[in-house]
Amino acid sequence: MSTTYAELGELREGSYIVIDGEPCRIVEVSRAKTGKHGSAKAHVVAIGIFSGGKKTVVAPVDQKVEVPIIDKRPAQVIAVTGNTVQLMDLENYETFETELPAGDLAGKLAPGVEVEYWSIMGRRKIMRTK
Repeated sequence: MSTTYAELGELREGSYIVIDGEPCRIVEVSRAKTGKHGSAKAHVVAIGIFSGGKKTVVAPVDQKVEVPIIDKRPAQVIAVTGNTVQLMDLENYETFETELPAGDLAGKLAPGVEVEYWSIMGRRKIMRTK
């Protein structure tokens, strides 16, 4: 199981949510008061972990939403080829390839460097070097 459920009203900035099948980090939460008809609404703005795109959700605060289960694991860089990085998990010694991360992080990756990667909903992403 790669996701769990939580009420939209329980989520805060910095927590995670699944929007349109994409795991996202919440950057803004605002609430509208209970109106004449119905319940209070929450307006959530989030940034996709893999796509980097901005996504929004407006729904009642008591609505159940998907929350990704994030598995944070250590790994060692084996090779950097083109726009992929080959990693070895330091706990179960599994080797796999993942996308080269954008920005400053890509310049720090070299064979032998230890990194932390996140495994979310069957996808993996390098988050930081150790």
